[in-house]
Amino acid sequence: MRVKEWPVAERPREKLQLQGAQFLSDAELLAVLLGSGRQGQDVVTFARKLLHHFNGIGPLLVASREQLLECDGIGPARVNQLQVVMELSRRYLKWQLERTDGFTEPSLVKDFLTSKLRHQCRELFVILLLDSQHRLLRYEELFQGTINAAPVYPREVIKLVMKHNAAAVILAHNHPSGVAEPSQADQRVTERVKKALNLIDVSLLDHFVIGAGAPISFAERGLL
Repeated sequence: MRVKEWPVAERPREKLQLQGAQFLSDAELLAVLLGSGRQGQDVVTFARKLLHHFNGIGPLLVASREQLLECDGIGPARVNQLQVVMELSRRYLKWQLERTDGFTEPSLVKDFLTSKLRHQCRELFVILLLDSQHRLLRYEELFQGTINAAPVYPREVIKLVMKHNAAAVILAHNHPSGVAEPSQADQRVTERVKKALNLIDVSLLDHFVIGAGAPISFAERGLL
C-alpha cells in the first residue's frame, strides 16, 4: 500500500502538519525529508531500512558520501539532502555558542564538538577561542595526525590566541579508535598548553576527547 493510501493521521507529512515535527519518529522525519521511497518500497519502509543499516539517525547523518552511495536507493541528490541537514545542525550549534552569554550549557559544547569530530577518520586537534564573556570567537582545526596521534605545538596555540585576542580557550581532539578515555600523552599535552597559556594570562577552560561514547571532559575529571 502506498503512503497516500494510509489513514491521514498516519501519513508523515500530514502528521507533521497536524502535530508538529517533535511527534514524528526518526523514520517519519527521514521519510518527509526524502519525499519518496524506492521501487517496490514506500518511503517510510525505505527510511526504516536506512536507519537500521546505519544503526540510527546519528550514524546516518555523519556517514561519508561513499558510504551513502553504497546503499540502494541513495543517489547524489539524496546524499546532498542528508549532508545539508548535518551541516545546518552544525551551523545552528555554532550560532548558539556564539550568542550565548558564557558556557552555561556544557552539553551544547559537547554536541557541537561531537558533530565536528566524531565522524573523522584521522585524529584532529582543535581549539575553541572565546572572548571575555566566554562566547565563541572562532573554531579552528589546528593539527591533523595519523589514525593514532596528532602532533600538538603549544606555540601554534599561542599564535592563534594572540591573533584573535581570545580571553579563554577550550581544546578538543578525537580518538578515531572510538575509545574516548584520555591517554597519558593527552594529559601531558594539556599540561604543556595550559602552562603556555598561563604565561599570557589566558584561561584553559577544558579539554574534550571525542570518541564513540559520551565525550570526556578534563575539567569534569579534575585533570586541569
